[in-house]
Amino acid sequence: MLWLKTFHILFVMSWMAGIFYLPRIFVHFVEGQAAGEQVTRLAIMAKKLYKFMTIMMMLAIGTGIWLWLAYWPVAEGMGWLHAKIVLVVLMLVYHLWTKRRMKEMQEGHLDHSGLYYRWANEIPLILTILILILVELKPF
Repeated sequence: MLWLKTFHILFVMSWMAGIFYLPRIFVHFVEGQAAGEQVTRLAIMAKKLYKFMTIMMMLAIGTGIWLWLAYWPVAEGMGWLHAKIVLVVLMLVYHLWTKRRMKEMQEGHLDHSGLYYRWANEIPLILTILILILVELKPF
């Protein structure tokens, strides 16, 4: 079971690395485009990063479900897990939001400012902090 936890953590870390970096590419794209710079390379980078982080997301979710099923018979007092699942679902919604933005980049535009994408980049950080608190402290 420890190997499974290890791989779950690895896949989650890889997914989070992508989900933290992709909005930074959005910022550079918007600001570069406003400055008249060539930004097509950023759109290519975003597409490749999105593919990578989606694979890592699927592996993280898969190993997470596997862990949940392994511990399910002893699910008493695991209210924290239900809260974590809600936060993970919100992270999935954010992941899909980045997909839409990445597709807009492929079309050559993003409709918000660099500041907007900087603030949007804080959402997965807040979700990650809350998930870590739930997993480590198991407050309920």
